[in-house]
Amino acid sequence: MTPERWQQVKAMLAATLERAPDERNDYLNRVCVEESLRSEVQSLLAAHEQGDSGFMEQPATERAALKTGTKLGTYEILAALGRGGMGEVYEARDTKLGRNVAIKVLSATFIHDPQRLARFQREARMLASVSHPNIAMIYGLEQHESVHYLIMELVRGETLAKRLRAGALPIHEVVDFSIECADALDAAHTQGVIHRDIKPANIIVTDRSRVKMLDFGLAKIAPREVAASSPKVTSLTVPGAAVGTVAYMSPEQLRGEELDARTDLFSLGVVIYEMATGSQPFRGDTTAMIFDAILNRAPVAPVRLKPEIPPKLEEIIYKALEKDRDLRYQHASEALIDFKRLKRDSDPGRTAVSGDAMATAVRPQQPSKTITSLAVLPFVNLSGDPEMEYLSDGITDTLINSLSQLRKLRVVPRSLTFRYKGREVDPQRIGVELNARGVLTGRVMQRGDTLLIGTELADVSKLSQLWGAQYSRKMADIFVLQEEIAREITEKLRLQLTGDERKRLTKRATGNKEAYQLYLKGRYFWNKRTEADIRKAISYFQQAVAEDPQYALAYAGLADSYHVLWVYSNVRPKEVHEQAHAAALKAVQIDDKLAEGHTSLAAIAADDDWDFAAAERSFRAAIALSPNYATAHQWYAQLLSYVGRLDEALNEIRKAQELDPLSTVINVTVGHILILAGKYDEAIVQLRKTIELDKGFPLTHQVLRDAYEYNHMFPEAIAENEAAAVTQGDSAERASRAAAILREAYTSSGEIGYWRARLQRAEQNMNKGTATNYDESPWRIASFYAHVGDADSAVQWLRKALEQRDIALAFVQTAPEFRSLRSDPRIMSIMRQAGFRQ
Repeated sequence: MTPERWQQVKAMLAATLERAPDERNDYLNRVCVEESLRSEVQSLLAAHEQGDSGFMEQPATERAALKTGTKLGTYEILAALGRGGMGEVYEARDTKLGRNVAIKVLSATFIHDPQRLARFQREARMLASVSHPNIAMIYGLEQHESVHYLIMELVRGETLAKRLRAGALPIHEVVDFSIECADALDAAHTQGVIHRDIKPANIIVTDRSRVKMLDFGLAKIAPREVAASSPKVTSLTVPGAAVGTVAYMSPEQLRGEELDARTDLFSLGVVIYEMATGSQPFRGDTTAMIFDAILNRAPVAPVRLKPEIPPKLEEIIYKALEKDRDLRYQHASEALIDFKRLKRDSDPGRTAVSGDAMATAVRPQQPSKTITSLAVLPFVNLSGDPEMEYLSDGITDTLINSLSQLRKLRVVPRSLTFRYKGREVDPQRIGVELNARGVLTGRVMQRGDTLLIGTELADVSKLSQLWGAQYSRKMADIFVLQEEIAREITEKLRLQLTGDERKRLTKRATGNKEAYQLYLKGRYFWNKRTEADIRKAISYFQQAVAEDPQYALAYAGLADSYHVLWVYSNVRPKEVHEQAHAAALKAVQIDDKLAEGHTSLAAIAADDDWDFAAAERSFRAAIALSPNYATAHQWYAQLLSYVGRLDEALNEIRKAQELDPLSTVINVTVGHILILAGKYDEAIVQLRKTIELDKGFPLTHQVLRDAYEYNHMFPEAIAENEAAAVTQGDSAERASRAAAILREAYTSSGEIGYWRARLQRAEQNMNKGTATNYDESPWRIASFYAHVGDADSAVQWLRKALEQRDIALAFVQTAPEFRSLRSDPRIMSIMRQAGFRQ
């Protein structure tokens, strides 16, 4: 053992000895992830508990690593391969049989520990009982002088852990490797052997792309085998100790429970998840956070991380990762069968039809019955000019919005289809993943004033092309072209339209192609949701209404942009209220059947005028006109949360989420309403999932921080506050300094110190005029004063919020920190002055 390693062992041992005797093993297993280090510390800990006064002295028998040329009986050491949990591994030459082998030498640290030595010898016996092409074979167990060692099959290749450094594996490799691993475990479990440390580092991918499972050093005889064995057989691990590598442990391993074969199936599920997505399902910055994730939290859906993952593979992963082992796979053979079915059903010769083949080799067919579900995938920009993305995206959006008005057709929302943007498209696979029978793909190119569009409509269930067309039209004919495409789609899907639906499909928001292009650019930047992009959107919408003063959709886009600008900038709501209200009102005056216009007007009535009755009427009108308009449901949910109708608000935001499940802002709103409803744990889970959708969206980090604060999880809140600052443009250094101030305040003065530190920073920035966004607004400062119990100052800042028409003032009625102040006559007066009408 090197001096550096010995210092590491001593430091961990000293920290462990600070705990009460009955807490030491639990502490060691929680904080020490590395198995070899944990074993070394446990060995010294056992010596201490047995009264060995020299237990803290470095063992004199420690042996240096074996050098090349060292002889162990008939074996000659050629090279060191690595170190495992119980010793070093070498490549050696069998001079008798003339073959190269792997030799695993028991560390000298354990030689005089009967328990460790017995465990090492047991590994040999257990491995010898299992013969399988995907398990590294054992040739023998020998001793040369004081050295005990295993002779094993030398496997050429690289560890799966190394392969995964480059990211997720191709799906066919995931399936093939999973089949081989499941087959190997089935063989081991049949012999009563469970591995207990399945992880990518213990799986070798050979030069022939086969897998070999290694290191059954942590294996144990399964319970049924123990019962049938000699009464002298005892457990060789500390009772209650968690053995294995934390990120790949099963819940029952972490709880120190009796293990059976199902623990290996959970660990295998973790490995499969990582192979498929390139990411571990249970992550955290500390061992405790990983423990919590494994025991209590669901992993991010694999398809969110890698959209091409087949639904059946995702289903297998979920079943393997069931926290309740009674609901998990019960035998490796069950998982093996499911993987073999998946491989069979995904055989390209049986079922898959590529996008290109579908366009050229499959004859168009009429569906046998009406197709009621459709996914419109992002049209591909073939111009090679990124500046033209707005056009391909805009045409896609227009078709989605137009077809979404048909009540008998379920159109997959934009947020789900746009995750395939820039990816190779297989309509059959994507249709299955999105649960859509019809899939529309397209290509767009603009050459001068000529627009070239190609489209294909596929019937996923029949593996056939329903329709395909190529168009070459002048840009001025873009409206006629989009109407023609929409009409062709409805005919090929065999939809029976009402007269009103036919009118909606052919209704033009504008006849001015320049205005239309400007509008598409506005929505393109609006969807990016940053201050700079929203300001660009405002500019384009303004140009659009200048080109066509009767363009209602452009006015609605302008109203939406002004309305949300305060969330992403230091602009105060009062400064943009008049522009937002005028644009929304204009949109509705031009077209009173426009759902977007009614939604914009309703949001302004709720947030800026605090006229909740008028807002609710407009929201209901918008939803009646377009039941599938997710933003209408989202903003209506916010209105309901203002007035304390939180159950209704949750129902409404869930509708929005169902319509647009990958919308970051909708998912954030779900979390915020859960906070107002006092469901802090649910809010935290929801917001953590939302961060997985888009780690760079500042609002998610802010609202997650709020959830942590309400749940009294202040260290986590500080971390999220720092993340929010960085995503808003703060330097990492500046954000880190601010976090350090909060951390010090919390450490020295607890929760009250935390709130005072946040209050001081917000007030300073407000007074200097450097406040960055709503997070340092009068409302927020009033909130901080409420947290520290200063009612007078809270009232003073609420009055400032009233003067500035701070939208967040509406939350006084539901925010938990104002619960004790709502009956204060001064606050009631402020609410009356604001004109709150429920």
